[in-house]
Amino acid sequence: AAARPLVQIFNGEGKETSQHALPAVLTAPIRSDVVQFVHTNINKNRRQAYAVSVKAGHQTSAESWGTGRAVARIPRVNGGGTHRAGQAAFGNMCRGGRMFAPTKTWRRWHRKVNVTQKRYAITSCIAATGVPALVMAKGHRIEGIPEVPLVVSDKVEEFKKTKEAVTLLRKAG
Repeated sequence: AAARPLVQIFNGEGKETSQHALPAVLTAPIRSDVVQFVHTNINKNRRQAYAVSVKAGHQTSAESWGTGRAVARIPRVNGGGTHRAGQAAFGNMCRGGRMFAPTKTWRRWHRKVNVTQKRYAITSCIAATGVPALVMAKGHRIEGIPEVPLVVSDKVEEFKKTKEAVTLLRKAG
């Protein structure tokens, strides 16, 4: 197995203390296609079902006039004394008619994604955070940082104040 590159570890004061081998996850292949596929399909699980009313476009009394009247055989609204009488109804080409293939709530809204694919996507994303060019392409200002990824010791977990964390980051770059 090839030796992994070393990464500097910074202490709580922002000084280099030691070196450690870069974790394997940061050298994993970056597969943007897998990340995009997983993201797209997992995001579909937030959707809520929508549909048009079952009655929409059919809430009128309309019957076809049949043949022999020199008009289309589409159903027409009954009655008289209003502009609506005699107008075509029901069809998807008619004003006030229903849509073509009315949407239903039982469409397949959610998607299952393989656990393996989800793990691969996460690994790819973590690996991408170790590539300075990709980090800068996202708009992050990392010119002052000594190296990417910036690794700090476990002592920072004992920080109680945000001020301490800000001071560490300022000293580290």
